[in-house]
Amino acid sequence: MGDPAGVGPEIVVKALHVPEEEKPCLAVVIGDMGVIEEAVKMLALPLKVRRISSPAESRPVAGTIEVIHVGGMRKFERCRPTAEGGRASAEYIAKAVELSSAGEAQGVVTAPISKEALKMAGLKWPGHTEMIAELTKTGSYAMMLVGGPLRVILATIHVPLVKVPGLVTRETVLDTIRLAETACAMLGLSNPRIGVAGLNPHAGESGLFGDEEIREIIPAVDEARRQGIPVSGPFPPDTVFHKAYKGDLDIVVCMYHDQGLIPLKMIAFDKGVNVTVGLPFVRTSPDHGTAYDIAWKGVADPSSMIEAIALASRMKI
Repeated sequence: MGDPAGVGPEIVVKALHVPEEEKPCLAVVIGDMGVIEEAVKMLALPLKVRRISSPAESRPVAGTIEVIHVGGMRKFERCRPTAEGGRASAEYIAKAVELSSAGEAQGVVTAPISKEALKMAGLKWPGHTEMIAELTKTGSYAMMLVGGPLRVILATIHVPLVKVPGLVTRETVLDTIRLAETACAMLGLSNPRIGVAGLNPHAGESGLFGDEEIREIIPAVDEARRQGIPVSGPFPPDTVFHKAYKGDLDIVVCMYHDQGLIPLKMIAFDKGVNVTVGLPFVRTSPDHGTAYDIAWKGVADPSSMIEAIALASRMKI
């Protein structure tokens, strides 16, 4: 359900308010039943909220949203990060991981949470991705974003930009290339074309603008090729996304967060989907935040949540 104070409850309800025959999968909500009821009431939708204790109890009925109730927030502050909201968000995620790890669910779609709220609650994780990876004891994982014709996967995620060059190592880049191949298999792409972005302007220009390409990235690409992975690059960052946009590449391995997310959000801001690659189950998420400024006003756009649910239903581990 995401952070109760944000747009999560609203976009979840809107995304599930479709005829049963149009739903891409059997979906149940993990969160607070009272909060979901508040969202339904705010939106004035003809929906009933039914409490269940496990996915096995699900009995889909038109006009009903089923909720696996976690916690209890009879009163909650809206439209801002709170420690209570951070703790609740983490509890919902932990329950989703528990059910999926036990094989009771095939995948998880997570609504937005607040990194600030997690910190206020005394939790160490900077976001969903790192939390779910730790809970599943997953050592090798990456964040992939899908939007329009672009797919990008990140070698580094939530770290200060000044630390990125030191984290772009041969091992990290090679691991991300392998995960890019895994991601393409999850998407049903049998003959993927994987491109790697350089870190520096012009991909370093033979060492004139930085030597990370020569020292770390090129050796990783060469090793991946020796392992039979269909990968090319590194390409200059200012041209590689155009290649992907035209359809010449299926996925781009990016060196840092904004390198990949800026072009993707430019063309698919409302419909981008975040995917964690490397987990033992499918996990997707809308590619936007809690949007406290518009939360609980009935105006949040559910498009990215709808895309995240649809993509999760199509992906295979």
